Amino acid sequence: MDFLLHHGVTVFGQWISIAELAGQVFALAVVFLAQRRTLWTWPVQVGATVLLFSVYASAHLGGLAGRQVAILLISLYGWWAWNRRTDPVYGVVVRKGRWTERAVMLGAFGLGTVAMALTLQALNASWAPWPDAAIFVGTLVAFAAQGVGLVEFWGVWLVVDAIGVPLQIRSGLYFSAAIYIVFAALVVHGWVTWNRSARTAVVGDKTVAAAR
Repeated sequence: MDFLLHHGVTVFGQWISIAELAGQVFALAVVFLAQRRTLWTWPVQVGATVLLFSVYASAHLGGLAGRQVAILLISLYGWWAWNRRTDPVYGVVVRKGRWTERAVMLGAFGLGTVAMALTLQALNASWAPWPDAAIFVGTLVAFAAQGVGLVEFWGVWLVVDAIGVPLQIRSGLYFSAAIYIVFAALVVHGWVTWNRSARTAVVGDKTVAAAR
């Protein structure tokens, strides 16, 4: 991994390690694959986590590094869950979250951010504990919601992107910041696509029920 961290390319005057380049390209591919609800989403995500863990650990961003470990575990769960929740017509079944589920997501994001930020401060594990913590917790909430097929996970990703771009820039990770901007555009498209799929699945369920 040291080779990937200490060798790279220069783009527009900014040096990018191979680990950062490959990790962010893999992460970008994950968003593209998730839009299409393909099971390849999860093994590609596993590859991204391994590479980006080393990148963020070397940049002294404990929250972002730690979230890669959590993403790895959630990705394994998501892989298993998506294998179980497929439909011959609609693919992976997606739906809009209930109000209680949305409240749980919001509460987990808020309380989790406070707890993680205080932990990072106590351990001196990040020079920017609050945005670092928000990205860490937001990522966990987003992936957990994605694993069970909730459309709202795309909205959480938009919040993560909004926090992540300035943090990446201040960390000198300019390529990662640019990728986060691309993420945001793909996230909006993914949100629209999953909303459409959720509506289609609901109509299909009602049609089947009426035919019985």
